[in-house]
Amino acid sequence: MPLVMNETQAWAQRIVPEQIDRYMTGGRDFIDDDKIHATLRQAAAPSRARLEEILAKSLAVETLTPEETACLLRVDDPAMWARMRETGAAVKRKVYDNRIVTFAPLYLSNHCVNDCAYCGLRRSNTAMTRRTLSLDEVKRETAVLAGEIGHKRLIAVYGSTRLSTCTTWWTPSARFTTRKRPRRAAARGDPPGERERGAANGGGFESVGRGGVGDVPGVPGNLPPRHLRPRAPAGTMKGDYRWRLYAMHRALETDIIDDVGLGVLFGLYDWRFEVLGLLMHNIELESRFGIGAHTISFPRLEPSANTPFLDALPHRVSDDDFEKLVTVLRLAIPPAGMIVTARESAAVRRRVLPLGCTQTDASTKIGVGAYAEHGPVQKDDRQQFVLGDTRSLDEVVRELAENGCITSFCTAGYRCGRTGRCIMELLRSGTEGKFCKLNAVLTFREWLDDFASPGTRAVGIKVLEAELAEVSVKNPQAYPRLMESYNRIVAGERDLFF
Repeated sequence: MPLVMNETQAWAQRIVPEQIDRYMTGGRDFIDDDKIHATLRQAAAPSRARLEEILAKSLAVETLTPEETACLLRVDDPAMWARMRETGAAVKRKVYDNRIVTFAPLYLSNHCVNDCAYCGLRRSNTAMTRRTLSLDEVKRETAVLAGEIGHKRLIAVYGSTRLSTCTTWWTPSARFTTRKRPRRAAARGDPPGERERGAANGGGFESVGRGGVGDVPGVPGNLPPRHLRPRAPAGTMKGDYRWRLYAMHRALETDIIDDVGLGVLFGLYDWRFEVLGLLMHNIELESRFGIGAHTISFPRLEPSANTPFLDALPHRVSDDDFEKLVTVLRLAIPPAGMIVTARESAAVRRRVLPLGCTQTDASTKIGVGAYAEHGPVQKDDRQQFVLGDTRSLDEVVRELAENGCITSFCTAGYRCGRTGRCIMELLRSGTEGKFCKLNAVLTFREWLDDFASPGTRAVGIKVLEAELAEVSVKNPQAYPRLMESYNRIVAGERDLFF
């Protein structure tokens, strides 16, 4: 009598070797761990003259080579690190201006067939209370995020289960959360205008694209296989290193998804190795598809309920080293957006945001169903890890405004087709920041009028006044149309964009 496969075995059988093998050379993947270690070992700290040559390349928005990046990783002089931080901030201003994009994670399910030692959602964690949202519950969650907080961008997160590729559940939820908001903000239960799909474990990319998702971010983990095995057991989809590694190849080859994000969960291995692995992943995508990562994420391992693996990490990343890796990634991959999340404390986020980060989350809850419940922010028995920063979106926006940053709630790029190679060309040329500034101004004013506390609104209006004055000087051709749309926003119209 044949054995009935459990869900873990069934998921592992989804792996299609042909979708990996065709991209490999001589049976080897593009993350050559021996080469990375050799590059790190052979690199020497650059002279000041050599450092300036490398930084000039970053300022020209050119991707660095692994050898150049390894030189930066060898810097130990505090003055040279200060110069690198200064240049990283300059690169960010050149490519993205002073805008910060905000988003919220939406956990749809904490069921998972995988058993990764570092993850609170692993299937063997009996301390976790499991739950999967119904479509009605998804609507309630997005109603709170859009209608009470004011988010327009969501990143959907869930473990690997049948629902991850179940079109009767996934596609309707995607379509609901990507519906355009109406003209008036009075209908505050309406969902955000842009959505990303997280935890890309493979398969189903065509239905994801048709569902309206704009970007597939993922944290494949660039760990070499020998280091991956103890953390993600064999016989699971997550345990197949190369299937995970080539997820972005499979997404981009569909011709439906044209933007992807890369990231590494730092703390599982030497962070310097991981930085070079991320760079090599980006170079591989540029070579194969003519487009690199739209965004780079750098989450660190955080405590999680009943997860003893996290108690004694041999490769734990200190706050100082975290600041260094953020700086080097900004310099190594200049056109990419960079995401720092509420995993980090408010103090750490204050340290790294000025180094070149472009996106962050706020009012974050990662317990399944937690937004609509209006209960405690942290629910240890239902969430993947412990958050480091639980500040509200209003608090974060106010702090950003006090530092001269404009918070952008723009979703026009995906709605107007400014994606893929189009957006990357705008980023490399430095015109994306100027173009998107107009939409940032409009969406920020809309959010301030509809959702901000009086104190945050007052600070935000001062920032907007400075932004409008800057546009009048630097982009005089667009200024009349911007002011026409801006005044319509002030009068109550909504969802205007360039």
